[in-house]
Amino acid sequence: MKFSVLKETILEELQLLQGIVEKRNTMPILANILMTVGEGRVEFVGTDLEVGLKTAIEAQTEEPGAITISGKKIFEIVKSLPDGQVVAFKENDDLMMEISAGNSEFKVLCLPKEDFPQVPDAAFDKKIVLPLGRLQEMIDRVYFAIAQEQRYYLNGALLILKNGAVELVSTDGHRLSYTGASIEGLAPEPEVRVIVAKKSLGELRKMSGETVEFDQDENNLFFRIGPRVLISRIIESKFPNFEAVIPKDNPHLLQVANAGFAQAIRRVSLLSTERSRGIKFNVEKNRLKLFSSNPEIGEARDDLEVEYKGAAIEVGFNSQYLLDFLMSVGSESVRLELKDENSAAVMRPDLDKDIKYTYVLMPMKI
Repeated sequence: MKFSVLKETILEELQLLQGIVEKRNTMPILANILMTVGEGRVEFVGTDLEVGLKTAIEAQTEEPGAITISGKKIFEIVKSLPDGQVVAFKENDDLMMEISAGNSEFKVLCLPKEDFPQVPDAAFDKKIVLPLGRLQEMIDRVYFAIAQEQRYYLNGALLILKNGAVELVSTDGHRLSYTGASIEGLAPEPEVRVIVAKKSLGELRKMSGETVEFDQDENNLFFRIGPRVLISRIIESKFPNFEAVIPKDNPHLLQVANAGFAQAIRRVSLLSTERSRGIKFNVEKNRLKLFSSNPEIGEARDDLEVEYKGAAIEVGFNSQYLLDFLMSVGSESVRLELKDENSAAVMRPDLDKDIKYTYVLMPMKI
């Protein structure tokens, strides 16, 4: 195989593949990417057997062929080269890839294409198309609440595609994040309810484009954005009944400016215990008092003017969980719906715009 291409053209695809290739070195071949040269085109595939990425670029091709090369090393080499240079790739007979640009030359040992695992293809005949920007905004609102633990079904977000709407839900058992948006013309048959792995959602956040096409087979989910196809193994498990978790009767409504709220939480959390990150709220008429203490350091207090007319409540929360919501909500003010010190609280933006957003947070004993 032999081809040449401008540095910037190939670098973007190699950058995306860095998030896919296996880092733990459990199987050496999974640290490699498969390069296949055809007429005027080079295709790249990376996989860790759970998540895969197929992408392609136009290039000046001279000899067809296929080989696998270290994803990390080829990226580091190309990135180190001066901008605007044409990079030439040539495979030798001894599984060695020669990479050259200007006066720079490299030789990288490769592995045969036969060792690379099969990565599934999709027909994309369901005609399910979503606006990528809208989907990425939704991912940002649920990503931080995805767990990484033995309960496998919590290691991803529930994706629901139904007539005219898309929904995403995540939970780690301590909090739940729900977001939904209307999508004109969306009409999957039947309704789609699948758990998408956190790593796959993280890769979708990095992609650029106008739209994303969706497809699935028995074992995999497929997301196509331009020449790139992200493949994600379905998490085979039942997601918790999130509708039952969202409180319907939290009568005490607090409204507060997002920026000032976040700043006060950050200040008070400086003296919270590192393990729990807990801070205490004391809510009364139009006032919110924040408090934290750490026996080994000291204590902190702050006081905010808010809109609140309910009963006085004293309740504790994990400060980082509060900040995760406030940083992702994109709203000048937020609502906090409370019931009592033992019941889950609900947080929402003051006004739902294009994307509905509901955050459920369990209280803490402090």
